[in-house]
Amino acid sequence: MGVIELDSMTRLLLITGASAGIGLSTASRFLRDGYTVVNLSRRPCPLEGVQHLRCDLAQPDFLESIRSNLESMLSQADLVSVIHNASRLSNDTATDTPSDKLRDVLEINIVAPNTLNRFAIPFMKPASSVLFVGSTLSEKAVPSSYTYVTSKHGMIGMMRAFCQDLAGTGIHTACICPGFTDTEMLREHVPADAMAAVRGMSAFNRLIEPAEIADTLFWAASNPVINGSVVHANLGQIET
Repeated sequence: MGVIELDSMTRLLLITGASAGIGLSTASRFLRDGYTVVNLSRRPCPLEGVQHLRCDLAQPDFLESIRSNLESMLSQADLVSVIHNASRLSNDTATDTPSDKLRDVLEINIVAPNTLNRFAIPFMKPASSVLFVGSTLSEKAVPSSYTYVTSKHGMIGMMRAFCQDLAGTGIHTACICPGFTDTEMLREHVPADAMAAVRGMSAFNRLIEPAEIADTLFWAASNPVINGSVVHANLGQIET
């Protein structure tokens, strides 16, 4: 794998899981604004112009195979946005989930972001950002989503701790929490005959488009005033 050369005065987006869904739309949004976009995942991003660093975020040593490329890119960038988008969603319960299954989910949803942050932060200049893609379930729970709920709650804690520990660096952070978004992940976990009920849980009676979350993430990367914020991007959910 050759070293990726960046242009001068480069704005760099490092995003995990940009092969589909929200990640794919986010990569497109930042690419359109002139960012150099680099996807970290097993599957490549299908967009022309997006660089791909293949890695498996489920593996504790995922950073080792991409370390030299990441260091080269980060050291050349004038502004860096890191977006932690990749996550694993399992249908499981608090009463029947062994600890090894919980660890598997935490490895992707919590530990991998920590590993990437710890490596990237020393290279990041003021006006850079670290953004987390949370969920409606980052601040509440539903049945049969135990490991996902647990990890997404932890993500907000991580973001809030980041805000405190990065004070004075000029780097800002936030957690964007989408509602029901029209993605492969949603359609894999919600039966087709239940989709109408899911749409009805939105005050707009529709699913969110991935591009809407991409626009929200782009706005968040550009606005340090929201440092430490949890932003619910869900069209307004009808609570029952």
